[in-house]
Amino acid sequence: MSGKTFSKFVKQLPATWLPFADVTSAGLPMSRLLRLSLFKFTMGITTALMIGTLNRVMIVELGVPAWLVAMMLALPLLVAPFRAVTGYQSDVHVSAFGWRRVPYMWGGTLIQFLGLAVMPFALLVLSGRGQVPVPDWVGQGAAAIAFLMVGAGLQTSQTAGLALATDQASEETRPRVVALMYTMLLVGAVFGSLVFSSLLVNFTPEILVQVVQGTALVVLLLNGVALWKQEPRSRLRRGKPAVEPSFKAAWATLTQDSRALRTLIAVGLGTFAFSMEDVLLEPYGGQILNMSVSATTVLTATLCFGGLIGFAW
Repeated sequence: MSGKTFSKFVKQLPATWLPFADVTSAGLPMSRLLRLSLFKFTMGITTALMIGTLNRVMIVELGVPAWLVAMMLALPLLVAPFRAVTGYQSDVHVSAFGWRRVPYMWGGTLIQFLGLAVMPFALLVLSGRGQVPVPDWVGQGAAAIAFLMVGAGLQTSQTAGLALATDQASEETRPRVVALMYTMLLVGAVFGSLVFSSLLVNFTPEILVQVVQGTALVVLLLNGVALWKQEPRSRLRRGKPAVEPSFKAAWATLTQDSRALRTLIAVGLGTFAFSMEDVLLEPYGGQILNMSVSATTVLTATLCFGGLIGFAW
């Protein structure tokens, strides 16, 4: 089947058979939208690494206490509430280059990259396997800083990237654009889990270092592709906006609808519940069921695939 024939065949299919077939708009064609969604894809990869591989490795292979691992994994989530502030700041950001979202997208990516780059060495020091003996607090502090950097960078870049997508989407397609973004997050988590599982079949600390730092490089490259020529430059953004509502006023506008506040509370409670499960699932498989690192990482892929099914439903 030639390319033109296939394209004609696809256009004849009912829209209900093609998820997100009607997500595009004049200002945001499918090619740009899919490229921008790479931000969510890399978020899924990073999340799979942290809650699907590193939590199990830290508890089982490196012998780090489970309570300390839970604290480390909680650090990125502690940054999440500040996404509201990040989004507001990107709304009113003054840039000499005429950008508002790009500085936050790229800055967050660099912070995430640096956190992932130093994380494996911090974990080795934390577990007492470093070449130079150091006090326990040094390893704990280094690991905490690495996880905090990954969380801060992740939340910053994702907030600005999602805001940019909603800026460029039309009023009618905006909800479907957001849905596509979160679908890409789940797809990234499934993809990342399967890749990590194949790379860690024969687990060693050295391979773990390579996997984590390779993930850092992939995140940097894909996020760079995602933001390339996505936000048009504007002279109007080189100065302060004529009307600049305070963060307090913007928050009041958001929460004046009781449904929005109830939604935030429900999402918070759901995140709390699933995060507790995320910390324990893979270590349980390793310690109780004697599953390998590769096998427990596949559990994360299975979990995210189930999320995709539920989201589609």
